Amino acid sequence: MAVRRAPLDEVASLVHRVAVLLSAGVPPASVWAHLEEPSAALVTAGLARGRPVPDALQQLAADTGGDERVAWEAVAAAWAVSAEAGASLAPTLRRLAGTLRDVAQLRREAQVALAGPVATARLVMVLPMVSLVFGAALGFDTLGVLVGTPVGWACVGVGAALMLTARAWNRALVRRATPPRDVPGLDCDLMAIAISGGGSLDGARRLVAKHSRPPGPDADSAIEEVVSLSRRAGVPAVELLRAAAVEERRRSGADQQRAVARLGVTLMIPLGVCVLPAFLVLGVLPLMVSVISSTVSTF
Repeated sequence: MAVRRAPLDEVASLVHRVAVLLSAGVPPASVWAHLEEPSAALVTAGLARGRPVPDALQQLAADTGGDERVAWEAVAAAWAVSAEAGASLAPTLRRLAGTLRDVAQLRREAQVALAGPVATARLVMVLPMVSLVFGAALGFDTLGVLVGTPVGWACVGVGAALMLTARAWNRALVRRATPPRDVPGLDCDLMAIAISGGGSLDGARRLVAKHSRPPGPDADSAIEEVVSLSRRAGVPAVELLRAAAVEERRRSGADQQRAVARLGVTLMIPLGVCVLPAFLVLGVLPLMVSVISSTVSTF
């Protein structure tokens, strides 16, 4: 059975094909009609309604979700900036396809690293249920205590509250360690595209701001540093911006690795605060009540 590729990989592959067709001389407005993917058909349908390519790509992004939406928004921004700046479109899309593949690889590495802590968290969550089975295996009516006595009802309420808290806590920790849905370094790449068309630095800034989301503080700082260096030294900023984009992606990958490493430790906090007390309340305490009850009934 064939394994379905990640959305970022699929978009990268399609964008690379578009770049190859453009290099072969196919007009930008008709290149999508030569492709058989459903995404290309949606872009073609948008073009048939008189929309420019970037607008059709934005609509495609709006009709999708998750990583695929982020990828198509990046393609739309790169296409629009390249077209308005007069930059060569085919090389732009080739580099963007490579960027999307790099980001997809970062996501895969993060998912592999997260698999261990997430599996551990799920395994730990079944400890209270194991305690019930253990008590029953020893011949004690722990389940009867839980469902048939006031003490058991209190244990169920407290234990359920602790387990729900632990579950929400674990999910929040995992969500915090999950990679954000963005393309690191995209703003630097878009600035490089705008400048490569021959525009000024200030004009490139306005063009990128027009077609992309506001950059984060790290991206804005990197762009400002490159622009300042370019003006002081009188050197082209394109290669510096591309290098800054690559560095931002590497930094994002390193940050993700640190977040996953911290997750393995922070997941122990819900274990000690919620899961182990729930284990005692749902397993040990009913077992003790059952033992005491059976002992008293023998006299």
